[in-house]
Amino acid sequence: MKIKNAIILLLIVAIIGAGAFIGINGIQIGDTQISPVRDMMKLGLDLKGGVFVVLEAETDATGDELNRIMVQTLGVIERRVNAMGLTEPNIVREGDKRIRVELPGAKNAQEAIDMIGKTAQLQFVKTNGDVILSGDQVKNAEVVFESNKGNVPSVSLEFNSEGARAFQAATKEVSAATDINDRIIAIILDEQIISAPEVREEIPNGRAVITGNFTIDEASNLAALIRGGALPVNLTEVQTSAIGPTLGLDSLNKSIDAAKIGIALVLLFMLIYYRVPGLIASIALLLYILIVLYVFIGFGATLTLPGVAGLILSIGMAVDANVIIFERLKEELRNGKSLRAAVDSGFARALTTILDANITTMIAGIVLFQFGSGPIKGFAVTLMIGIGVSMFTAVVITKMLLKLFININIFKNTKLYGA
Repeated sequence: MKIKNAIILLLIVAIIGAGAFIGINGIQIGDTQISPVRDMMKLGLDLKGGVFVVLEAETDATGDELNRIMVQTLGVIERRVNAMGLTEPNIVREGDKRIRVELPGAKNAQEAIDMIGKTAQLQFVKTNGDVILSGDQVKNAEVVFESNKGNVPSVSLEFNSEGARAFQAATKEVSAATDINDRIIAIILDEQIISAPEVREEIPNGRAVITGNFTIDEASNLAALIRGGALPVNLTEVQTSAIGPTLGLDSLNKSIDAAKIGIALVLLFMLIYYRVPGLIASIALLLYILIVLYVFIGFGATLTLPGVAGLILSIGMAVDANVIIFERLKEELRNGKSLRAAVDSGFARALTTILDANITTMIAGIVLFQFGSGPIKGFAVTLMIGIGVSMFTAVVITKMLLKLFININIFKNTKLYGA
């Protein structure tokens, strides 16, 4: 029994040690390669360098009208940013009228601002390149459900009087074409085709419906893009900053160094003050760090400086749970209980306190994520992931390792367990 527990404990420690080695250095086995965690992690603007800009819409609209305009503007900016080919852009709405755009890897701040801030250009174009009408002649575009076609989503267009006349003349001409390719009118936004419907008949009343195998989301997106060309909003540059890659790399290196020092001090304290339980907690803490980092990578989360702060804080909270458990363990040992009984009782009595502390912090993280902006959201995400994983490692893994260690029956002196 002792040998079996010892083998299991050594195997777990070896797996954690191997995971830490691979996380730091990476590994390649044949054609399979696992990169170091640092290379797999997506870095935010403050670590990778790039450009961020806060834009404010010049509009007096309020309520639902303002929300509709901002959604359209957000969609247009996202298309432009994606066209720039940048990795991990972050585009979020701040408050009622502002949009924050973070572009990691962008080098020219003014070029990026000019690209994302220009007024949307929407055009309806025939296959020969002739422009039929522009976005300012579109009154509205919305999702409709046609009952005669099984309530599938479509996009309804409405033009002003000038646009209706131009559209009628164009549809009369193209619908009579013998080649199906010549019966297409392309809808182009910012020089990119967003839809290319076939015209089957003349449309005289200034109203048209684009049908197809749309999902609700696809139809809503197309309608929003078309409205975005019809309802342009001037954007004012409120705040701009360009962070060089050298500065970002320096911030990352300093953050990693600070994390190393902090973790080393925490592990040292646990070993000195709690002895055997401290050693077990240190092993569990290494597993905790590995799980959090790989969860980040798996979710494709972007690590920022506030995120690093959240990670270090969550490490402290993981240790805090162990401190509560080990203090309970010491009390049980002083009351004369055996090691096995003291472990079970200590974990059971500490669980309520740990749950209360972590749940209240999780609520704070949810509030920060819901109402915060980009950097604050990064901190909140890291904190919430850390809390969830710390509960698992502190309560489940630490208890399992501690029981395995006690079952080996090498160290029986209760003083080695902090009593």
